[in-house]
Amino acid sequence: MTKIKCIVVDDEPLAVSLLSSYVEKMSFLDLVFSTENPIEAMEFIQTKEADLIFLDIQMPELTGINFMKIVGDKLKYILTTAYAEYALEGYEHNVIDYLLKPISFSRFEKSALKAQERFAINQDSQNSYFFIKSSGQQHRINFSDILFIESIKDYVNIKTENQEFIVLDTLKSLEHQLPENFARVHKSFIINIDRIEKMDIKNVSLNQEIKIPIGETYKSEFFLKLKK
Repeated sequence: MTKIKCIVVDDEPLAVSLLSSYVEKMSFLDLVFSTENPIEAMEFIQTKEADLIFLDIQMPELTGINFMKIVGDKLKYILTTAYAEYALEGYEHNVIDYLLKPISFSRFEKSALKAQERFAINQDSQNSYFFIKSSGQQHRINFSDILFIESIKDYVNIKTENQEFIVLDTLKSLEHQLPENFARVHKSFIINIDRIEKMDIKNVSLNQEIKIPIGETYKSEFFLKLKK
């Protein structure tokens, strides 16, 4: 299993330092960003990859609960706070665990192992399907049903034979969730290789109606993947 990319967000510098040191002690966790400012964390995940965030609930600029409402299911969360009464509201979101301050390393370790188990389960499930949130509902999509995924500004359009799902996400974020039979062929498109009907040097045809351009930046890697 690849390392879980982690972010630490807390308005208290000592809490950031402590949690960061805990993350670095776990061999399966990779600390990619830490900050006292939740707005900075939000900006980071717009352009960089992350899987898990250790998130303080009580912050003056933006609460952890509001942070989760804005970011949504892009990340999984482990919440931290000094007040136990906030736990129930937190669990309404994509939360793995809840850490009550002061946080001991032994308690942190249990939480981290729970996260490792959750990500391992998700990786296993990716052999056949995944879940996405579209139009306020969770949808199970079989990978084999996907024709292509298209980037549309801050959203992606997941196109199957009969449906389209508009999701607040990025192609870069989705790429690492997809199995090996998917390939990025253009800055705006990921395709299901198994659904290719014909192709030339410039385009891929997935059926009689859908033709996807092959971008120069992705051409070499795409054709190399087809040979493999």
